[in-house]
Amino acid sequence: MKKLDPVERRVYELYDKYCHGEIDRRQFFKRAAALTIGGLSALSIAESLIPDYAKAQQVMFTDPGIKARYVDYPSPGGSSGSMRGYLVAPAGDGPFPAILVMHENRGLNPYVEDVARRAALAGFLALAPDGLAPIGGYPGNDDEGRTMQASLNQDQLRQDMLNSARFVKTHELSTGKLGATGFCWGGATTNFLAVTMGEELQAGVPFYGRAPDLALVPNIKAAMMVQYAEDDEGVNATREPYREAMTAAGVTHEMHTYPGTLHGFHNDSTPRFNKEAADLAWERTIAFFNTHLR
Repeated sequence: MKKLDPVERRVYELYDKYCHGEIDRRQFFKRAAALTIGGLSALSIAESLIPDYAKAQQVMFTDPGIKARYVDYPSPGGSSGSMRGYLVAPAGDGPFPAILVMHENRGLNPYVEDVARRAALAGFLALAPDGLAPIGGYPGNDDEGRTMQASLNQDQLRQDMLNSARFVKTHELSTGKLGATGFCWGGATTNFLAVTMGEELQAGVPFYGRAPDLALVPNIKAAMMVQYAEDDEGVNATREPYREAMTAAGVTHEMHTYPGTLHGFHNDSTPRFNKEAADLAWERTIAFFNTHLR
């Protein structure tokens, strides 16, 4: 990614606040419009950052190498007692190692569904749960999805993810080996599952997710690969303490930071996408899961 000038950086910072619900869409565009580059409004940069999910489709749902469908399953203690997710299996009879693929802070959007298809094409049984399922599901746009997710009881939402992990781990197409990955909120939730599930989880690959409660790090029994953007101040502030805690607890782990990247660099639906870094991070992710789940 090219080096950002100060105004571009400010627009990206505003977008990050928008993505994380600190400002709404109207405030994002209003503040961006107040910035100028060479006398011109930075609004066009702001408009270009809104996700275009057509760009994020790398694996068609009709790909002959996969079988995809939506499934419903119980979720005791969660937001409503039941959940819905996007289950994608490789073509063939199985069983397959299982991977839970967790969305950002806006529900199961098309980008995350595509990531689940990519995982299945690599030979894994992938489940991408929709944390918004108990209140109607991903609404078709990120603005409403973000508002809906913020309205949920967060402990119950994490319980829904925990139940989803156990559902796919014990699925008839699963070998019983389980990995978890996720992005932003889903990355932090990958870390939460690692400290919560203990030996139930064999491998975790969080993407730019905040570290878990460090006092719980000794509970981690999974091998961990933690992926970071270079320019991601809030998340990266938790990186070294997390590394130190895992080292002290004897957790098998590795960490990767990708030069020239911003938070969200794996998401190919926005200009924050960095193809070189995203491809390398995904290649490492699949190799890591192959090592620890097969």
